Amino acid sequence: MSIKIDDIGTSLKDFFAEHQYSKIAVLVDENTGRHCYPIIQKHLPEHILIEIQSGEVNKNLRTCEHIWQELTNHHFDRKSLMVNLGGGVIGDMGGFCAVTYKRGIDFINIPTTLLAAVDANIGGKLGIDFQGFKNHLGFFKDPNEVFIDPVFLRTLSPRELRSGFAEVIKHGLIADADYFHAVMKEELNQPNWNAVIAHSVHIKSEVVAEDPREKGLRKILNFGHTVGHAIESFYLESENHLLHGEAIAIGMVCEAYLSTKLLGMSEDDLATITETMFRVYPELVINKKDFTSIIKLMYQDKKNINSFLNHSLLYELGRAGYDVAVDEKDVMDSLFYYLKH
Repeated sequence: MSIKIDDIGTSLKDFFAEHQYSKIAVLVDENTGRHCYPIIQKHLPEHILIEIQSGEVNKNLRTCEHIWQELTNHHFDRKSLMVNLGGGVIGDMGGFCAVTYKRGIDFINIPTTLLAAVDANIGGKLGIDFQGFKNHLGFFKDPNEVFIDPVFLRTLSPRELRSGFAEVIKHGLIADADYFHAVMKEELNQPNWNAVIAHSVHIKSEVVAEDPREKGLRKILNFGHTVGHAIESFYLESENHLLHGEAIAIGMVCEAYLSTKLLGMSEDDLATITETMFRVYPELVINKKDFTSIIKLMYQDKKNINSFLNHSLLYELGRAGYDVAVDEKDVMDSLFYYLKH
């Protein structure tokens, strides 16, 4: 797999000059179909368009059945290609459907959100949600190519851009304190998104290359995600629906608290992280009556072993550890810490 950050037209022209496919499908949702597909349409060979409904709530087997049916109806064979044009949901589910259709067809990802460009489309994790549990079914499989072009960021709402920015912040917190401080100077008004995306991709790619199957070091990429995924899952179908990055932002505050309590991260670092998250994500709300249910969902986290709530936490800004066993009381305390700020 290669990751190319360049003009999307040039990337696609070069790719299809070197690769021939019997059939090509482009997977979109109603938003990327409207705003992003016109940007790439003229650069593609003959193809079909498969449209699904956007949102994590639709990342399930029912939607996969629709995608598989469309491929079947159009007589796609094993020499076909799936082009996933969208955010993390499209990349996760499109890749999942591609590797399961006829035991696997090629797929490429064109991330259209900041979240997908810096995180979700990098590293080969594919999956869908099952019975309310996030990414409960899935595979490790790299796309054939990832083509990143910041032109798609212009199609995003401020909320979507801010959601993706949580993963940029996370990369700095787990691996590069200087990067964290640099991106926070500009926040969402980065003068050079190409450079920001390239640096985040570099951080994640280096970690993944050392531990592709998430047996050890790769777990540091889950900082903020044990708590965050549970919060995201709990509120998925509620009026208080949170985007992925918004839930992870809450999770990073909670897990920063746990880092100070359990790994000795300084109070100054905790204050820096807390202040940063509440400045960028001031409107996020969770209810203390939901805390017990949220903690129950954490037991479905894939990092857990023998029913311990395993977390990836910080020793300091820019240095993370993993497989830290945390008890329910500490998790509850971390949620109350978030609430009181």
